[in-house]
Amino acid sequence: MNRLADQWGSLLHKRRIPVVEFNRVSFVIGIMMLVLTVFMFPPAITDIIADNPDWQVFAASAFITGFIGLMLVMMSRGSWSQDVSLKEGFVLTVTSWIVLSAVAAIPFVFLGRGLSLVDAWFEAVSGLTTTGSTILTGLDELPPGILLWRSLIQWIGGIGIVVMALVMLPFLRVGGMQLFQTESSDRSDKFVPRARELMGLIALTYLALTAICAVSYRFAGMNAFDALNHAMTTVATSGFSTHDKSLGYFEDPAIHWVAIIFMIASSLPLVLYVKFVKTRSFDVWNDAQVRGFLKMVTFVVIGMTIWYAARPDITLTEAVTVVAFNVVSIISTTGYAVGDYTAWGSGAVGTFFVLMFLGGCTGSTTGGIKMFRLQVMLITARNYIKQLMSPNRIVVASYQGKQITADIATSVLAYLSVMFASVMLFTVALSFFDLDFITSLSGALTSLSNVGPALGSTIGPAGTFGSLPDGAKIILVIGMLLGRLEFFTVLVVFSRDFWR
Repeated sequence: MNRLADQWGSLLHKRRIPVVEFNRVSFVIGIMMLVLTVFMFPPAITDIIADNPDWQVFAASAFITGFIGLMLVMMSRGSWSQDVSLKEGFVLTVTSWIVLSAVAAIPFVFLGRGLSLVDAWFEAVSGLTTTGSTILTGLDELPPGILLWRSLIQWIGGIGIVVMALVMLPFLRVGGMQLFQTESSDRSDKFVPRARELMGLIALTYLALTAICAVSYRFAGMNAFDALNHAMTTVATSGFSTHDKSLGYFEDPAIHWVAIIFMIASSLPLVLYVKFVKTRSFDVWNDAQVRGFLKMVTFVVIGMTIWYAARPDITLTEAVTVVAFNVVSIISTTGYAVGDYTAWGSGAVGTFFVLMFLGGCTGSTTGGIKMFRLQVMLITARNYIKQLMSPNRIVVASYQGKQITADIATSVLAYLSVMFASVMLFTVALSFFDLDFITSLSGALTSLSNVGPALGSTIGPAGTFGSLPDGAKIILVIGMLLGRLEFFTVLVVFSRDFWR
């Protein structure tokens, strides 16, 4: 056997076929499954306290998940190495999100409330990718355990997104993320993680931000259970609620303003908070994308408020609160709703459609294009115009003190091209399920940008995705995973050349 293995290894070396150590991948996935198993116990305990028999759902789910995870770890123990290759990084990133979303669906499958496998998978993927689209109705009557599970998987997905953005994507050089390379991700073919300290600080910051948000909600008038759940989904900018009316269920403006503040705070890079803890300096205006994000939010809120406050049946204070809440919710890709903003008129529908593309800052839990890509695109376009006017002029583009190399500019423009092309392709695919144009277009966009609610009467802020055909839900699930994994991470793994 050893001789055969040596001959096979020699053959691979001669043909230069890249080898992916799947034992390493399965080891990490096994560890992640064991972690997810631990998170299944709080919902079970919650149902036991509420004297609800659904605790058995989480007990069975934990047993299945823990058993499979332990088997993967035992079979691949000793194979883990910090020298993860580029190819293994791509495979690990894609595989982990797919497997964990399938595992997160197990409690929904066992819930016994008429959910099909597709519905359970849709809800789990929407939660883990922090999209926030839901197929469930009657949330006010659901057991507390399943409500807590929905919030937990979004909270877990939020921290996973930040780690992926700060550690893996710069290493994989996806979508211009190499601009944010740190000591945790170099430009070589190996992932050399000094990331343990950074990840630990980010996790503590994320936990602290969630705790502060929960306390703020509690003081604003929520009960303890609602405060905890909404704190997790606010900081994760994910949007699941414990009520069918989302945050519109709560009429106190103080609750809405707590949500606004923490949605904005969660749209900023978590590294800023880590720097604040270490240096006691929180100079947000030194960060180009933070400045750009805050200016854009302010401009849109002021403009929309002036337009919306012109109505005779609303005061200026009410207009500011409702507009600020919905604008921040969509631009941060959180997806909460206070009322149905699609009923405000065509101007509002057009504005919110554009906002669904944008997203917050890199290193946050938000989805969408991200502010730095928009800024790099504008800088690249501006410099191109300068060179058209003066062909012999040497123009050096820079962003946040770093040069925008051709590699970075190409990565960003390629990401934007794939993003817009995907919106068109997914719109066409959804239209074949007899969905109207607005539903198809906004559904494609909200899944790829991980926003949550779309537009229209069916899947808008006042509706759910439950009535869509299973085929449309599967397409939206693929869109959510593609958008969360920044497109190229998935496209590379499913490319034939990747495995040659």
